[in-house]
Amino acid sequence: MKEIAPKIVVDPKIRFGKPVIKGTRVTVEEVLGFLAGGMDFKEIEKEYGLSKKEILAVINYAASFLKGEVVKLRELVKV
Repeated sequence: MKEIAPKIVVDPKIRFGKPVIKGTRVTVEEVLGFLAGGMDFKEIEKEYGLSKKEILAVINYAASFLKGEVVKLRELVKV
């Protein structure tokens, strides 16, 4: 098991190596999906036994990917 961000780990034996919240089998992808689907923090905390800190760790982990993202506008805009 390797911690790749605070509270986020990967282990090839857990959920096929997808990033999960440490100590759970709940993936980063699932939590982001819950939030995108309209669940609020309290609902996620109650339904999946997660803390607000764990949910925020998921958001911070996902945001870290976007920090280095480069959008090539030339491909998006017809010239």
